[in-house]
Amino acid sequence: MPLASQVHVNAPLTNVSTAYVQDQNNFIADKVFPVVPVLKKSDLYFVYNKNDYFRDEAQKRAAGTPSAGGDYDLTTASYVCARFSFHKDITDEEMANSDAALNPEDDAAEYVTGKLLLKREREFVATYMTTSVWGTDLTPSSLWSDYAASDPISDIENGKTTILQNTGYEANTLVLSYDTFKALKNHPLIVDRYKHTSADSITADMLAAVFDVERVLISKGVYASNEEGGTAAMAFISTKDALLCYVNRAPALRKPSAGYNFAWTGLAGAGAYGNAIKRFTGDYFKSIAVEVRIEGELYFDQKVVGSDLGYFFNNCVA
Repeated sequence: MPLASQVHVNAPLTNVSTAYVQDQNNFIADKVFPVVPVLKKSDLYFVYNKNDYFRDEAQKRAAGTPSAGGDYDLTTASYVCARFSFHKDITDEEMANSDAALNPEDDAAEYVTGKLLLKREREFVATYMTTSVWGTDLTPSSLWSDYAASDPISDIENGKTTILQNTGYEANTLVLSYDTFKALKNHPLIVDRYKHTSADSITADMLAAVFDVERVLISKGVYASNEEGGTAAMAFISTKDALLCYVNRAPALRKPSAGYNFAWTGLAGAGAYGNAIKRFTGDYFKSIAVEVRIEGELYFDQKVVGSDLGYFFNNCVA
């Protein structure tokens, strides 16, 4: 009888493989603030003076007299879309000797895209989910993970009041880190709102209803902070924070928004988010054994354009 090792030779399966490709739904960088496609890598946009619109200056007018009048100041601000790039090379041996389960070019495109989205997400958190950016920074006197002492509903209502009083706009978006979301969905004051109406666990939409905002977005992105070859050090990109803000749902003239994402689409082949994937063949590389290079690029500038439309809760959970 033949041995088992003689009737089967181990080979990679053609219908399954494993790769930790992060779900793009974990990322919120393109969901919180509107994306503004721009044809120039850098340019200006107009800024109207807020105070000019809120002064009560209309007057009673007697017959035969001129009307009261006024004017508004107009300035400009600028954006500059930075260029972020990453590539993966595929050697001629890889191209010629890949097993059936592998598609080197498709794999490389997905790998490169994931790297760029990860970079954009970390830039988003560094730009927006931090102190000294928004009109108000607050660490709650009782952290929201302290269920006996804290009242996140009142804290967020106070934030909404502050934004409304300073701008005339009511906050419509709440951005939560994942650990903040976990603390809130189990908070007794929030669970109590649903205990007689639902047996489900608290969702983002249910939190939105409690806080009376249009949407709650949860940052679930993770990254590894170690160098290649080192011990894996995995962590959430955003931790322990929350951002309450007013967001204009689409770019528009004479409409405020806490932030905008400017994306340069003027480069040939660039998509609506300033993204492009390029393919270079081996002829491009004369001295190295590279058959194909898959290169990705993102051009964007994440801008705070209305700091008074944001209220940041810093380290709001333990």
